[in-house]
Amino acid sequence: MMTNLFSIFEPSSKLNNFSLNWLSPLLGLKFFPYLFGASPSRWSLLWSKIILILHNEFKTILGNFNKMSTIIFVSLFSFIMFNNLLGLLPHVFTSSSHMVMTLSISLPMWLTFMVFGWFFYPNHMFAHLMPQGTPPILMPFMVLIETVSNMIRPATLAIRLAANMMAGHLLLSLLGNNGPSLGWSFLIIILLISQILLIILEFAVAIIQSYVFAVLSTLFASEIN
Repeated sequence: MMTNLFSIFEPSSKLNNFSLNWLSPLLGLKFFPYLFGASPSRWSLLWSKIILILHNEFKTILGNFNKMSTIIFVSLFSFIMFNNLLGLLPHVFTSSSHMVMTLSISLPMWLTFMVFGWFFYPNHMFAHLMPQGTPPILMPFMVLIETVSNMIRPATLAIRLAANMMAGHLLLSLLGNNGPSLGWSFLIIILLISQILLIILEFAVAIIQSYVFAVLSTLFASEIN
């Protein structure tokens, strides 16, 4: 049973040894011509407002860092949120629930931050391993703890996003598989209401998790400055 449930997260649809499910992140490219050619609407104005708010927030977090670098994190938020919301549609593979997708985003970004920080600000990076006010007897342990904490950051980012997107889909699958066995009864109405509420919750989780991923990435970038 559990194998069947987790199989919904396996990109197994293939044509000529290429998984078609991984094409889902590219579906957003079909909307770009419409966005550039259509007249401004309430949705486009709302999206512009959201981008402006995110830009100001990321600019505050980055501090003295290059202010134009916020476009990286705003684009990261937009890309992850699009894939999270796309996974809520029927028969669409949720690429953000797969570790291949999440780790391929977090690992290169973390590695770039580390190479940039150690190359241009080595003293600051060494100082970051030793919090101010640490007793001398605890200094070796704090360096070890900070090093391990820094090394597992890309994994924690990837697992957080994948696990949160996977949990809601598993719960929806569990409830949906029990529907045919209930028949036409009062329980089926409760099941439908529960699934509608879960879909609304998943919609909120999709936006929140993309925001958390982008904010944590911004915080990691601000530490090297």
